[in-house]
Amino acid sequence: MSRELQKILKQAQQMQAQVTRAQEQLKTTEVEGTAGGGTVKVRMNGGQDLLSIKIDKQAVDPNDVEMLEDLLMAAFKNAQEKVAALTNSALGGLSAGLKLPGM
Repeated sequence: MSRELQKILKQAQQMQAQVTRAQEQLKTTEVEGTAGGGTVKVRMNGGQDLLSIKIDKQAVDPNDVEMLEDLLMAAFKNAQEKVAALTNSALGGLSAGLKLPGM
């Protein structure tokens, strides 16, 4: 095996270890998505596991269940966007350290 190939493999292994560490750290990080001025709150971790849902009494109208459903969807989407931003921040720069010849 050429020296250059060994160097590339070592860099890839180091990058994989960094990715694994970053993914584990993301799983312990929590975000909160909100909708309706905070009347609906959704907590997720960086692994996109749903941790909790909080609904203020103001958001509950038995005559307008669709509004509550929309607020839940919006809060969930907000939380997902925050997880995506965290993931990009944590993992985005890792590939920059990999120096591949000819690239």
